[in-house]
Amino acid sequence: MQRRGFLQGLTLAVFASSLLRTAQAAQAATTKEIEALQKNWRALLAANFKAPAPTEPLKLSNDEWRKRLNPAQFKILREEGTERPGTSPLNAEKRPGVFACAGCDLPLFTSEMKYESGTGWPSFFTSIPGTFANKKDFLLVLPRVEYHCVRCGGHHGHVFDYGPAPTRQRWCSNGVALKFIPKQA
Repeated sequence: MQRRGFLQGLTLAVFASSLLRTAQAAQAATTKEIEALQKNWRALLAANFKAPAPTEPLKLSNDEWRKRLNPAQFKILREEGTERPGTSPLNAEKRPGVFACAGCDLPLFTSEMKYESGTGWPSFFTSIPGTFANKKDFLLVLPRVEYHCVRCGGHHGHVFDYGPAPTRQRWCSNGVALKFIPKQA
C-alpha cells in the first residue's frame, strides 16, 4: 500500500513539474502588455457581434436554460460539471478572436490571452476584467478557486496559481462553456 502511494505521489510530482515547464514555455508578457490586452479586446470582436455588458444580468429558469443550451453545456454551466480533458476543439483554436460565454455571449478571454498548458483544457493567463465572480470550491478536499460568468452565473472552470509569467495564473476553462468569435478582417 505504501508503494502505491509513493508511485501516485511521484506521478503527481512529474505531472505538476511538466505543467509548470509548459506554462513557463508560454510566451511571457509584461504586466503592461497584459493590461493592454485586457483593455483592447473589443478590436478582436467580429463586426456583426454585439457584446452584452457584464451589468446586463441574464436570469433564466432551469427549463429556459435547457432550451437555450445543449445537454453538455447545461451540465457544465448550470450544474458545475467538468468536461473530459482533450475533448474541446477550442484547445486547437489559434485564430485571432474572442472567447465568450456559451450561455450569455459575454466576452471573457481573447485569443492573445490563451496559451497551451498541456492539460487538455483551454487555458488562459488572464481574463477580460470584470467578467467573472469567484468562489472557493472544496470538492477535491483542497480548496480551489472556481470562476463563474458574472452575467449569467455559468460555471466555467478553476483558476490556479501555476501559469506563465507575469500573472502566474492558469484560467482552466471547460471548452463547452465557451464559444469562439473569430476576428473578421
